[in-house]
Amino acid sequence: MKNLWLLSGIFLLSISSTFAQIENLSPLSIKEIMQGDHFIGHLPSNPQWAIDGETLYFKWNREQAYSDSLYAYHLKSSKTIKTDFETEYALPSAYGTYNKDKSLKVYSKRGDVYLLNLKNQVITQITNTEEYEDSPHFTDHGTKVAYVKGNNLYSWDIGRGTTTQLTNFIPEKKEKNKSEKDEWLYNDQLALFDVLRTRKDKNDRAEELNKRFEAKAPLSINPKGKTVSNIKISPDGKFITYLTSKSPSDGDGTIVPHFVTESGYTEDQKTRTKVGDEPTEYELFVYDIQNRKVYPVVLDNLEGLDYVPEYTNDYPDKPYENKNRIGYITGPIWNNSGKYAVLDINTNDYKDRWIVLLNIEDGTVVNLDHQHDQAWIAGPGIGGYRGGAIGWMPDDKSIWFQSEKTGYSHLYVMDVNSKKAKALTSGNFEIYDPKISKDEKRWYFTANKNHPGDRQFYSMPLSGGKLQQLTQMTGGNEVVLSPDERKMAILHSYTNKPTELYLQDNPVWGKSKVEAKQITFSTTQEFKEYPWRDPEVITFNAKDGVAVHARLYKPNADVKNKAAVIFVHGAGYLQNAHKWWSSYYREYMFHNLLVDNGYTVLDIDYRGSAGYGRDWRTGIYRHMGGKDLSDQVDGAQFLVDQLGVDKDKIGIYGGSYGGFITLMGMFNAPETFTAGAAIRSVGDWAAYNHGYTARILNTPVTDSLAYRRSSPIYFAEGLQGDLLILHGMVDDNVHFQDMVRLSQRLIELEKHNWEMALYPVERHGFVEPSSWTDEYTRIYKLFQKSLLNK
Repeated sequence: MKNLWLLSGIFLLSISSTFAQIENLSPLSIKEIMQGDHFIGHLPSNPQWAIDGETLYFKWNREQAYSDSLYAYHLKSSKTIKTDFETEYALPSAYGTYNKDKSLKVYSKRGDVYLLNLKNQVITQITNTEEYEDSPHFTDHGTKVAYVKGNNLYSWDIGRGTTTQLTNFIPEKKEKNKSEKDEWLYNDQLALFDVLRTRKDKNDRAEELNKRFEAKAPLSINPKGKTVSNIKISPDGKFITYLTSKSPSDGDGTIVPHFVTESGYTEDQKTRTKVGDEPTEYELFVYDIQNRKVYPVVLDNLEGLDYVPEYTNDYPDKPYENKNRIGYITGPIWNNSGKYAVLDINTNDYKDRWIVLLNIEDGTVVNLDHQHDQAWIAGPGIGGYRGGAIGWMPDDKSIWFQSEKTGYSHLYVMDVNSKKAKALTSGNFEIYDPKISKDEKRWYFTANKNHPGDRQFYSMPLSGGKLQQLTQMTGGNEVVLSPDERKMAILHSYTNKPTELYLQDNPVWGKSKVEAKQITFSTTQEFKEYPWRDPEVITFNAKDGVAVHARLYKPNADVKNKAAVIFVHGAGYLQNAHKWWSSYYREYMFHNLLVDNGYTVLDIDYRGSAGYGRDWRTGIYRHMGGKDLSDQVDGAQFLVDQLGVDKDKIGIYGGSYGGFITLMGMFNAPETFTAGAAIRSVGDWAAYNHGYTARILNTPVTDSLAYRRSSPIYFAEGLQGDLLILHGMVDDNVHFQDMVRLSQRLIELEKHNWEMALYPVERHGFVEPSSWTDEYTRIYKLFQKSLLNK
């Protein structure tokens, strides 16, 4: 790169006065668009209905304050008013658990537990303590409320108002073993002195009496050094279940130094370990209250529990061992009558999910559904980290759940007695957030049925059938139904229209098509003055013949400079070639600025992205930087072949996973990319966290080949074009250490066409507008110089 910033070691590069002189034909400036919400406007979020459905509450900030406030839209007056503190304080939580007939709701808020009577709208505060109470649920056939406090389970009798402690988890007592000498001395003392024998007899009788009293108290349970969580009681109040977990070792966390601090001293932050730790051991237990006994839930009969992954065939001389594959256990999820309970179980290698029926009386299970993936289990409503979406049907003997059995996440029901499953939805689209209507006659859910990048809200008969589309505005539609489900609060956005709150009648109860009324207007005058582009969502063919979705921004012919920039979204499993307001809104605005200056911009939903089903999701298994990179290369070829872009004027950039792909592109496809800006990038997957990385690449010890072919640091010798690395120095997600290691590698390889800009007070997600401005000014300058020689 010409006229590079010089680095002696690693220094933060600040904006110089020359930046202001960079040619910019756009009416937008980088500084203004990097102000974020202060330039766009603060958008509404978290809609919540009042109990009576006459008021819609939501978070908003139309006054450009330091933080959002609670606003209320009153349906009768059509007025929006900022609420006072007392109103917000008293507002029930939008979440919670209902009793059988849904007349009562119990919830936790600010660490206390509340009971809401939905008939008379009376709220009863059950706890009011400095301690933290949570996880409330009904028990004893709806007559009591159970909740967790201090890692023990308590119940509150609705009728009597009395509170009872139900569990007593105690630490393990370490008793000192008496030596033979001490035992002899003890017995000799008792034989010699009458007073000692008398006192011992009294103490023994008192201890016997105490044992009788203790039999009336909760059974003392020793978890043997393990952590206890997920404590629940059965609907009949007879059984308590709890999950224990134990990590074989905490591992050595990475130290992240903070150099810019209030104290003036360097302060160290201890963060996560690296991928490959021994898996956490989980075990579910049942406490039989009446019989005062504890026993484990036995999972030895799970189908495929002894599975050995296929990738181990690549290591014939390396023994594979995973003695206990059981991962996190969600549940039990009880039906209304309390007759049945199911568990949702994942494996620690992320390749299996079981839904099983629990026999609470002896801790055995019956297999209901087994989901297996040679790559890893995930997808909408399926889980992967913990349990997925699951619940009971109104018949109280069938469960519903989601599965990628057909290649897309769809909705299924199963009778737990016959074990017969039925698909309620099907097709090349995905289902999101299903729920059963209050009258138990239909489903509500979101789906991308019309287009992968268009999410609409639907209704469907409870037994399956035709889908009724309830929202009509193209883009993203997040719907919250009113208490009577006759109205819909919709957070809607479009590609070039930020999120606003709308109100619409539910077509289920009236006309098939109704207009949505916009009730917030959030964007600033400065934002509205610019004609924001609506990029075309296109597809191009990859070399393996599949269609790849992308957003395409095309410049006007009079400014087109035949240069192009490819943007790579982060997270891997994320979607950005869609038709709603992007979470990458700063990048979206930056792309408008680039197009004003003659660049063509392509934003690709590469292999591994969300919204396209199982095969697309797992297309990066064991090789990140494989098809996800070749999709970028094929996208670049599409720009050259179809849009007249000069093959020597293509740049690439992105953050996090996008930064990783940028590095892989600069190292492994130097003939395609002339310049790249890698933001908060992963340079070596062996240095990233376990939960994310082990799903895709297994572990470095068991699958070293996957890490070797997926980590940029091993390919740094391939760098030919101009590389800009940008990283927050207090990033506790992708550690700054990762880029320090890569820089040392580049130094040893005698590469000189790279530079690094550091941000001392920024973590993974930048906060300060000055940092955003500096970052994107440098990126723009990189493309101007490297692609256009300016």
